[in-house]
Amino acid sequence: MPSANGAASTWTSLPKAMSKSVNSLQKILDNDAQWQAYIKTDAIVEPVTMGVQSAGGNDAVLVSVAPHGKTSASTGSPDKADFVLSAKPEQWEKFFEANPKAPYTSFVGLQGMNIKQEGVGISGNQTKFAQYGHLATRLLELLREGEHGPIKQYEQPEMNEDHITGKYIYINAPVWGRTKVFYEMSGNGPQQIVFLHTAGSDSRQYHGVMNNPEMMQKCTMIAFDLPGHGRSFPGSNYLPGNHTNNEDAYVGTIREMVKALKLDKPIICGASMAGQVCVAVAIRADEVGAGGTIPLQGCDYLTMDRQFNDKSPVVNQSLFNPDWIYGMMAPQSPYVNRQLVWHMYSGQAYGIFHGDLDFYFGGFDARDRVASIDVKKCPIFFLTGEYDWSTTPAMSKATADKIKGANFKAMKDLGHFPATENPQKFVPYLLEAVDWIQKTRTN
Repeated sequence: MPSANGAASTWTSLPKAMSKSVNSLQKILDNDAQWQAYIKTDAIVEPVTMGVQSAGGNDAVLVSVAPHGKTSASTGSPDKADFVLSAKPEQWEKFFEANPKAPYTSFVGLQGMNIKQEGVGISGNQTKFAQYGHLATRLLELLREGEHGPIKQYEQPEMNEDHITGKYIYINAPVWGRTKVFYEMSGNGPQQIVFLHTAGSDSRQYHGVMNNPEMMQKCTMIAFDLPGHGRSFPGSNYLPGNHTNNEDAYVGTIREMVKALKLDKPIICGASMAGQVCVAVAIRADEVGAGGTIPLQGCDYLTMDRQFNDKSPVVNQSLFNPDWIYGMMAPQSPYVNRQLVWHMYSGQAYGIFHGDLDFYFGGFDARDRVASIDVKKCPIFFLTGEYDWSTTPAMSKATADKIKGANFKAMKDLGHFPATENPQKFVPYLLEAVDWIQKTRTN
């Protein structure tokens, strides 16, 4: 690894530092199936040019897309671009490594969420960036691949049989109103466990786990789609664009599902905003009837700057939302699983994702309550993927440390969506947490 000064001198000109990729970029773009799928639309009616440069440099990698999808790659002044992605030379060096680590796995992460990065930004037309950010993401991926080749992925055997059954049930959800909720079940083990999906998504995230033979033997698994999400119907109080989420709505819906399905002290497990609500459930265990929680990517408080492109009338949320979260995953996770996450985030109703983030980004605050969690009554085991730059392992551990008797483990080679990204890597961690909860709970 070059020294910091060496990196700065080498990477000040990004086109020169990435010359191998840049020299073949036109051919790479013309032959990349994903790039071509994005640009093959008659809806691109005016040209757009994006740039990538090192801060302090005077040249950039430039890619233009003309109406009807014609692409041209070049280098030159960043002033020629409608918008420019910029980072310090040493940041780009880490970003374009063969096997980058968080937060250098995506430009969204590089900009800084809870891992703040100085010197990173987007200049120029911000609306065009929001509209074409998915192209910029793919461009960065292809530049990296042009230097090192594709990141090696974990293999995953194909399945030929599915063991999940689905049904509907009516509940009265606080805030959201009466609704018909879709839920799925698999396994016949003695330990009941309820899986909760991430913001704006649905319970398909857990299909790999729910078809795992060890999990089916040990647990009876239930996963449901929140009202207005996935295959669940919107609640009676729903209007397009008015969705919001808060602790009472979320905990109350889990409580109503536990009651309606007649579950007996189930373990509650979920990731991201569902990781946060697992903390709330542990605090309110008697109300919910929970017998343990496993927060994935969870902590007691998370605040980030809100952005509204995920609820914009001039930005396609089916492109913006999945692109925004895609880099939270471990890049070596099986491609088919990462694409499933992209697909689910591309298929949301208007405003659902943004409304869920009302809870995740600062709406949930348990900093003065987590110490009250009774681990003997409701054991809590935090699991957090090392590639997540949203809720980091350090944040989860800091929360676990506030709870007497709680447990925590960082998960290798996993990110923000561990159950979906790589079920084979995730299930051993999950089984360890289930065993620990069973041994820890005394009442």
